[in-house]
Amino acid sequence: MSTAIQRFSPRGTEVEIEEGLGLAPRFDADGLVTAVVTDVKDGAVLMVAHMNAEALALTIETGVAHYWSRSRKALWKKGETSGFLQRVSELRIDCDQDAVWIAVEQIGGAACHTGRRSCFYRRVPLGAAPSPALEMTLTEAGLTFDPATVYRNK
Repeated sequence: MSTAIQRFSPRGTEVEIEEGLGLAPRFDADGLVTAVVTDVKDGAVLMVAHMNAEALALTIETGVAHYWSRSRKALWKKGETSGFLQRVSELRIDCDQDAVWIAVEQIGGAACHTGRRSCFYRRVPLGAAPSPALEMTLTEAGLTFDPATVYRNK
């Protein structure tokens, strides 16, 4: 494993963490922080992912988004297979340093592995109690790419 975690400031007092300028991420029990990813052009939420210390360090160093895949238990450079990289324009950390917000230029126009621009492509209707009959509506008309073609070696 990388020594990336040693690159960050030690966690200090609450005041140091909330008001200080040292990057001291609070990784959860699995060694992860949540990453909310938005499009730098229009602010649309593209995806939510997780980063371990190595993914966060690589993202900062390279300017290309890296994540930790919980399902594959592996470091993941976004777009490595598809070519739809995320160039980081800005990276911010929240007040207690356990989540990051990343504004990206989404290369190729799609962030979701389903071929859509955003992973948030369904709207849940509000105002009624949830039930098996509750139907969501699609918010994106079509696919940006064909996942079967892009991920054929998967």
